[in-house]
Amino acid sequence: MKRVRDVSLIIIGAGIYAFGLVYLNIANQLAEGGISGITLILRALFQIDPAYSTLVINIPLILIGRRVLGNQSFIYTIIGTLSLSGFLWIWQRIPIVINLQHDLLIAALLAGLIGGVGSGLVYRVGGTTGGTDIMARILEKNFGVSMGKTMFGFDVIVLLLSLSYIDLKLMMYTLIVSYVFSRVIDSILDGGYSAKGLIIISNQSQAIAPVLMNELERGLTFLEGAGGYSEHEKRVIYMVVSPRELRQVKEIVIGVDPKAFFSVINVHEVEGEGFTYLKPQVKLFKPKTK
Repeated sequence: MKRVRDVSLIIIGAGIYAFGLVYLNIANQLAEGGISGITLILRALFQIDPAYSTLVINIPLILIGRRVLGNQSFIYTIIGTLSLSGFLWIWQRIPIVINLQHDLLIAALLAGLIGGVGSGLVYRVGGTTGGTDIMARILEKNFGVSMGKTMFGFDVIVLLLSLSYIDLKLMMYTLIVSYVFSRVIDSILDGGYSAKGLIIISNQSQAIAPVLMNELERGLTFLEGAGGYSEHEKRVIYMVVSPRELRQVKEIVIGVDPKAFFSVINVHEVEGEGFTYLKPQVKLFKPKTK
């Protein structure tokens, strides 16, 4: 079932990415980084269909990089590449017009959003649509060059080459596409729910903990700690809350111990009760009845 879900998300993600590339990037003459950017250059200068150039460029790269991809990544990459090529062929033959009143800013924002969602779904399950990540893995394995540097350098080169068919104004809008694209991918890969992690250090931890659990209906964990100067042992509270609950936590902690020390950490992904599935309806600590 997991394989079926993964393959389905790769196909859907490739379809979404191809949709944005055809109806937003190509329709508004916005460039793109990576291998997709090269296919757009070939289309603009030599009228080569991106559906075909995507295959011609990616298949040799996939075969060369098979040893660094691993079996599952190799299969997922082939599926992603074939899906991207297929959807590029389909979308270019369906006459859909997205009327944005010639507003390039909206076009750039939508291109980055849609492309980021599509690629994010593919990357989320460990798939790719071929391209620069394969080259980056090969260079990292054989020459020790980091993947980040390789992909960034390649994107810069492709975007500079794109100036052969677009002007500087369109290039600036393309940079907006790239920024939104990367942010959306980060959001999808980091998880659909952002949260805050709290580390609370107090001599009143035993008194603070039940109040937090009762008022917020969330669990917490005690960590064993010791003061660096005093060397006195103390129980450190760790808990994860939603951003909107942060103020309430601070008020509770300060209300019990005004001298408490707490640190707030950005949690990019969280799963479990109260976040990815519902909290119990019954409170953890019920008030005592007389």
